Amino acid sequence: MKRDELTSALGRQMPSALADDLVENFLQLRQDVATGTLGRANAGKFVETVVQILQYMECGRYEPKPDVDGFLRGLESRSSSLDDGLRICASRVARAMYSLRSKRNVVHKGEIDPNHYDLAFLHHGAQWVVAELIRTVTGTTMEEAGRLVEMVQAPAGGLVEDFGDKKLVVEQMTARDEALILLHRVYPEAVSLADLRCHMNRCAPGTVRNTLRAMWADRLVEGDPNGYRLTRPGYGRAIAAYKRYI
Repeated sequence: MKRDELTSALGRQMPSALADDLVENFLQLRQDVATGTLGRANAGKFVETVVQILQYMECGRYEPKPDVDGFLRGLESRSSSLDDGLRICASRVARAMYSLRSKRNVVHKGEIDPNHYDLAFLHHGAQWVVAELIRTVTGTTMEEAGRLVEMVQAPAGGLVEDFGDKKLVVEQMTARDEALILLHRVYPEAVSLADLRCHMNRCAPGTVRNTLRAMWADRLVEGDPNGYRLTRPGYGRAIAAYKRYI
């Protein structure tokens, strides 16, 4: 995902600060889907930025602290210079996203945890809204807009394919990044050196051993060959590794 290219295109239609905020929150949702991480992306902030963008596109100004639900609820029922794709469809998608994050913050004992499919829905909703905003951007060619929409709509697939006893990192990367991503996949559980060698069998066994030793020396993992686990700095490095490949 080319952050700068997407921000630049959207910035032709809106203030650069709003374009930056929109893309930042969209990419955070995308990253959380790819890494299976919960509770970090701020879908409410994404929707608030969408409201500010719609306000700006409609009247040339926006509120620093908009009434998100009130604006979205009223937009589709009044006349507006916005086309129906934004006025009706985008406002309804954004309101559904906002409602989900406002009303689904309590999971009762015995319920199926909805967090993962909630996150998937929020990501798909954000993809649709960003694509619709790209469609309305002036000053882009049809070819450029189409390419940006395809980039936004690309699946946020995970980097690890699970074959049961073996987990395969599907992108070519350094041994350190591969180990970080594999350890992140099961965090906070530990993984033995033998299992990591199995998962990383495209690397020489000595390379895997030396990589874990170096990561231990750098305080990115704790443990021994019976089980290595990411430290807090290691977890941060794993997230940074994901960003390089998703």
